[in-house]
Amino acid sequence: MNAAAYEDLTGEAVSLWIATAGTTKYPPLDRDLELDVVIIGGGIAGLTAALTLKQAGKSVAVLDAALVGTGVTGHTTGKITSLHRLIYTELNNSHGENTARIYGQANQAAIDYVAEIVATHNIDCDFRRVANYTYAETDEATQLVLNEAVLAGKLGLPASFALEVPLPFEVKAAVRFDDQAQIHSVKYLQGLASAIHGDGSYVFEKSRVTDITDGEPCVVKTENGTVRARDVIVATNVPFGDKGLFAARCHPHRSYLIAGVVDGTLLDGTFISAEDPLRSILSTHIDGRTYVLVGGEGHRVSERGNAGERYRTLMEFARDRLAVPAMSYRWSTQDGVPLDGLPYVGLMSPTSHHVYVVTGLRKWGLSNATAAAMILSDTIMGEGNPWAKTFNSNRLTPVASAKRFILENARSAKTALSSKIHKTPDELPVPAGQGRVVDVEGDKVAVYTDNQGESHAVSATCTHLGCTVEFNEADITWDCPCHGSRFAADGTVIQGPANEDLAPRPRP
Repeated sequence: MNAAAYEDLTGEAVSLWIATAGTTKYPPLDRDLELDVVIIGGGIAGLTAALTLKQAGKSVAVLDAALVGTGVTGHTTGKITSLHRLIYTELNNSHGENTARIYGQANQAAIDYVAEIVATHNIDCDFRRVANYTYAETDEATQLVLNEAVLAGKLGLPASFALEVPLPFEVKAAVRFDDQAQIHSVKYLQGLASAIHGDGSYVFEKSRVTDITDGEPCVVKTENGTVRARDVIVATNVPFGDKGLFAARCHPHRSYLIAGVVDGTLLDGTFISAEDPLRSILSTHIDGRTYVLVGGEGHRVSERGNAGERYRTLMEFARDRLAVPAMSYRWSTQDGVPLDGLPYVGLMSPTSHHVYVVTGLRKWGLSNATAAAMILSDTIMGEGNPWAKTFNSNRLTPVASAKRFILENARSAKTALSSKIHKTPDELPVPAGQGRVVDVEGDKVAVYTDNQGESHAVSATCTHLGCTVEFNEADITWDCPCHGSRFAADGTVIQGPANEDLAPRPRP
């Protein structure tokens, strides 16, 4: 793809939430500590668990490899809802009515818990109660949303079938959930961190974990300090020290979002389409401006695609359907989709004793991660939780999930064998704004040339399991198509399962 093809991608390549939240300045861990609980990951799962445990009397430390809110939670849609498209029909068909009910109860309770935290700690994060809709534009999808509304109501959820949907374009019907919410996700995380730090508990940034040992106590090491604690929670989207093989039990799925400024009032609700292609819609008011967000165009990371074209497609929808004149921000993110449709929450592996994990949040992390934090907090405090068994990270999965396990990992293996590698010197120099993987005497080197004409070279071998990274021109990242690791242009890890940066290489 010629770099000129990306010139019409207006706006900043950054999440709206990250761009409008300011930054945090917590210190890195630079000493040894002994505490009750150490939590790896400064997203919503880790910070919610940390605050809950601190409030219960535990001393806690949160270790984040970067800055609070700059990971997956900082790239969400901002919806906090228990209506996850047509999830209850899916779970009822695959797991039965009781599992569907428990999933709904957990996510509905998560909304109320976020509201309680916002009120208790006076967090300024644009929390707003709204209705959430899964809308239909065809007769076939209308029947699907009707079925979902009837089932969700039977499960005790705040569901109704709506023929009137407050969108500025025509739809046939929707399943509506009342008393849902939306939030500025990064401001919320910053508020959580502020409530955690102090009185014997800590938030540490730029503190990448290098090793975890399960024991009594557990030992968590970083480059400049060690924390010993009775319990550890790994809340890093794809778990560090993945003894439970979650990278193989979840397939990484990439989603895209754009945001643009509009004139007028906020939409009266949040929305997602029942049909494909999926479209997710939300509006928010920040710093005197009203933004409309549109998400979609998702795909498995093993399915290659043109990120620029995906952003353009979303922008066309936003312009035609929602009167968004231009793209102000664009970003993409990844989440793990579990094999059997349920998040993994519990011990890291069947042999673990005090190391817990949260992963596989199936792209609904604001509610699922909050519920997961509630489960693990209860578990560590020695209290029972009614949802723990359903979300058990070491549960046995159905035969259908085993077949999917084989299929998904076969796809990753096929992708690993099909990465494009250029031969030197014919493909050099790399033009400005582009990146290529080149063969330098048998070494695969990832070369990126910035817009000032300076080239940057790092190893092209993903530090997770050795797949070859590929350049994402729209986001200026090196992405692993096998298991979803992402790296900045200079090789710094943005997202796991990789935990180590791509090593520098001499410029070819």
